[in-house]
Amino acid sequence: MLKGKKIVLGITGSIAAYKSCLIIRELVKRGAEVQVVITPAGKEFITPITLSALTQKPVVSEFFSQRDGTWHSHVKLGLWADAMLIAPCTASTLGKMVSGVADNMLVTTYLSMKAPVFIAPAMDLDMYAHPSTQQNLERLKSIGNHIIEPQSGFLASGLEGKGRMEEPAKIVAAVDDFFETKDLLGKRVLITAGPTYEKIDPVRFIGNYSSGKMGFALAEECARRGAKVTLVAGPVALAVAHPGINRIDVESAIQMRDAALDAYKESDAAILCAAVADFRPEQVAEQKIKRVGESMDVHLVPNPDIAATLGQMKRQNQRLVGFALETNDEQQNAEKKLARKNLDFIVLNSLRNEGTCFRSDENQIAIISAHGRKDYEKKGKQQVAADIVDELATLF
Repeated sequence: MLKGKKIVLGITGSIAAYKSCLIIRELVKRGAEVQVVITPAGKEFITPITLSALTQKPVVSEFFSQRDGTWHSHVKLGLWADAMLIAPCTASTLGKMVSGVADNMLVTTYLSMKAPVFIAPAMDLDMYAHPSTQQNLERLKSIGNHIIEPQSGFLASGLEGKGRMEEPAKIVAAVDDFFETKDLLGKRVLITAGPTYEKIDPVRFIGNYSSGKMGFALAEECARRGAKVTLVAGPVALAVAHPGINRIDVESAIQMRDAALDAYKESDAAILCAAVADFRPEQVAEQKIKRVGESMDVHLVPNPDIAATLGQMKRQNQRLVGFALETNDEQQNAEKKLARKNLDFIVLNSLRNEGTCFRSDENQIAIISAHGRKDYEKKGKQQVAADIVDELATLF
């Protein structure tokens, strides 16, 4: 939710200053307007010309821009900004911020800032662990600053510690998260994602092409909007980023059902996005099946219907969202599932929409409920996730 936000980016004299370029790019990509304020030491690590090219704004460094009395107003910057982000922030700058030593434009701007301030420390691990640094961080926290914890590494003593600045994407995500709509704050949401694999023998299985991208995007969106998320994921090559997501990995439909049933008991809502196999082999060979003869028969039996099972146990205050992937008669099939499985609404995908659904980064959906149908344009799955969660939020 950084679109249209005005961000003051403070850069100090750290080797991590080169990463500020990546921070700027990510902020601009998300629609923010960025004004860089850099310390004299920071300019030893990265040039203002580079930063100005990325922000399309002159970099502010000195109090006076020329010898004609023109000067940069830290007060105006403090009123202009929606947020200030200091990344990287050295131990020296931390100390100055705590003590109010306003001997450069960055600290002066910080002291005039009316908007929230985010600080991403960057220093030697032993410096970060020093009691003086820790005391400064605690004092900055106590007056409302947001500290973006650095990454772990190894101290000179060989013990693990922190100090290395967090990665740019996670720093920007922390700022973005602050401005996110928190319409799911306090809600507990279950999400299923990815395929299921139904074993034939130890090396073969029945599965499908689901990548899990849509389900993982939904999990991230719900978590960003304040929900505590339980993500039951089939076998996929994806990682979660938000700390508010509790991931449970499963393989088969029965494993997914058991995990979903357990999580739904304590959930306010469930979004069933997984592409669960409808059938599984009745018998699973204990050893690899050898090729013998010209054919092999595999007898399949139905898997449990997770959506229908949750629909039966759904309480009055719970919400349930399903997905329908169709190749024909989309509307009719989706409406039948909506009623049969006791869903609040169903998200319709069609394989006839090229470049969507399985393995794609984009999707094109329709949301069908008892109140009618809403059609959406083709867009990235993160944006689709936002549309679906918008609809869910209206039900609370």
